[in-house]
Amino acid sequence: MIRRLFLIGLLALATPLHAQSVKLKAHEIDVLLRGNTAIGTWEGAAYRQYFNADGATIYAQTDARSTVGQWRIDPERDEYQSIWTGDATWEGWYVMEYAGDFYWVSKSTPPTPFKVLEGQQLVAQ
Repeated sequence: MIRRLFLIGLLALATPLHAQSVKLKAHEIDVLLRGNTAIGTWEGAAYRQYFNADGATIYAQTDARSTVGQWRIDPERDEYQSIWTGDATWEGWYVMEYAGDFYWVSKSTPPTPFKVLEGQQLVAQ
């Protein structure tokens, strides 16, 4: 009994009291996004974005035409990058995790939360 209480006490000390944000590494971003759909709100509009394994991506919003682009992971910067029709350069975003939630983070925008759904789910059910 004393041993069990001691182990419970050690576990309590080892558990952080406050969640910390973590910047995902390139391989973690790849596992998170590849073949899956991110959902969230961007500039006040709900969106869904599918990340195909071949590097294509589809961005869809309700009552708007879907946009097709390309995506990749930069292993040196540990960031997600995308380019869309008409863009001249790739745009990069860090992916952060905080308390089990994911966020897009860039130098020009505040952290923007998103969730990940397994597979291609561009249409809300």
